[in-house]
Amino acid sequence: MSYLLGIDMGTTNSLGCVYKDGRIQLIPNRYGSYLTPSVVSVDENQEIIVGEIAKERLITAPERTASSFKRFMGEEKTFHLGGLNFTPEELSSFVVRSIVEDAQAYLGEEIEEVIISVPAYFHDKQRYATKKAGLLAGVQVHRLINEPSAAALASYMDNGEEQLFLVFDFGGGTLDVSIVDCFENVVEIEAVAGNNHLGGDDFHQIMVEAFLKEHGIPKGDVSKKDLAVLERQAEKCKRELSDAQESRMTAWIKGQEYTSVYTNRRLVEESAGIFYKIKEVLNHAVKSAQIRPEDLSDIVMAGGSSKMPVVTSYVSHLFHREPQINLNSDEMIVRGLGYLCGVKAREQSIKDYVLTDICPFSLGTATKNASDPGNPYFTPIIPRNTVLPCSRVHRFYTAEDHQRQVTFPVLQGEHVYARDNRKLAEYTLTVPDGPAGQEALDVRFTYDIDGILLADIQVVSTGHTISSVVSQTVDDERLQARMKELEKLKVHPREVTENRLLLSRLMTLCEECPPSQREYFAGLIALFEKILEEQNPRKIKKYREQIQDTIDNFSLGEAFDDFDFWGDFYQEEGEEEKEQEEKPEEDL
Repeated sequence: MSYLLGIDMGTTNSLGCVYKDGRIQLIPNRYGSYLTPSVVSVDENQEIIVGEIAKERLITAPERTASSFKRFMGEEKTFHLGGLNFTPEELSSFVVRSIVEDAQAYLGEEIEEVIISVPAYFHDKQRYATKKAGLLAGVQVHRLINEPSAAALASYMDNGEEQLFLVFDFGGGTLDVSIVDCFENVVEIEAVAGNNHLGGDDFHQIMVEAFLKEHGIPKGDVSKKDLAVLERQAEKCKRELSDAQESRMTAWIKGQEYTSVYTNRRLVEESAGIFYKIKEVLNHAVKSAQIRPEDLSDIVMAGGSSKMPVVTSYVSHLFHREPQINLNSDEMIVRGLGYLCGVKAREQSIKDYVLTDICPFSLGTATKNASDPGNPYFTPIIPRNTVLPCSRVHRFYTAEDHQRQVTFPVLQGEHVYARDNRKLAEYTLTVPDGPAGQEALDVRFTYDIDGILLADIQVVSTGHTISSVVSQTVDDERLQARMKELEKLKVHPREVTENRLLLSRLMTLCEECPPSQREYFAGLIALFEKILEEQNPRKIKKYREQIQDTIDNFSLGEAFDDFDFWGDFYQEEGEEEKEQEEKPEEDL
């Protein structure tokens, strides 16, 4: 028989899992480990090396080795290794192929289809690149699943409790957060938030930068090999701090030895920016789900970097409770993939379980901005966090007299203006001549759980219809050129600081608010922009104050307050150190 293989393709490590003999089974690699480093190297014979050996070559042959390429999925980036050029998806395909080969050797069966996990906040092009990696590896990608959704399924299958909980998935290169509701064999994703460029590896980079700064070493004077050694030392130091009060980073640079001492307190101080970004993602997830932190029954930690004491302490502080920490948190996602493989294969014991997912980004089109016709608004058709699969229709009307053509860009994102969102495709239809508003067009987007988007656009009066699967290979167009700044001596009210600040705040609220409130804030933006166009200072001031008062009273606020986290953390750590000092010495 042929097994469906689940692959957690991580930034730092990758894993495989199947559902076999009524249970999930993780796939050991050729070295007996479940974790395969997501590292690829080209040796001196132009052969590809994947995994643990390749990881070692980050130090010995850094110019021939690549890691963390997942961060560049869907981007126009080329890696130059040993005279050969690779895209991120090509490097990822080598990792997929390695895990598939390990699975075939372990199971003694062919692997033809896989389910691959992706960060919840991967956009359309990144998801396509992931599917392409699977195809390049010689397997069909049955489905992509969001990483925190897989972790949620694993958590529910393992404990079976019906509850509303949060999954905090912090890996090497990405952070994903999901609000999950579990009931009657259903795992329902309520909201997602994430940062595709925030992970445990960022701590390494901060530690390396701090090390060089402490010893007065310009980064430009450090060779690739020495930098690779420093990064390895930073990773080792970070891991040691999980169990020890302090750790040392030591490296030889240009024949001289340098050493730095690290504690969790120092790590917190130097990584404040990372914690701020973590809070932003958590805040976004909780507000999107329209719940309060105290409504959650549990906090489930997933991903290898979630085990860091400074991270668990921070999450614990924000939620005023201890999160659920699994010793094998870096296996949670792949365990969920294993269960999903069993559900898909209709295994008797779990065939009735259902995992729903949601659309992480809004999908919509561009509509006329009366106050600035060259800068159209983004109008969502499928709001973010809509349960998949879904189908939504929106009616639009011609905007000009004698308009003969209507162009609909398919956009993905949350920004107020169309130009700032990601364009996936564009369609143009011919309409009968007539006055503005006479011709109507129905635009329907249908989005399935595998991320396939179908666009149906119909001219109501003629019945002419365009139906198309939105291509996932369309490259992004560059953002439209910004409006030219007015001469400094002729400052337009749009450029007055107070007005710009209010517009920025309105746009932020519009992008972060639940879909049901988006129209309200979009209306305030349109109103204020119209007032600005009138260039009447007294009227602008009046409306600015009124709108400011309105949003002050309506503010979404912060779901968390971490004002005293740093002091609390230092106090707790100091008490632990004091306890260690007061312990009587034992005779050897």
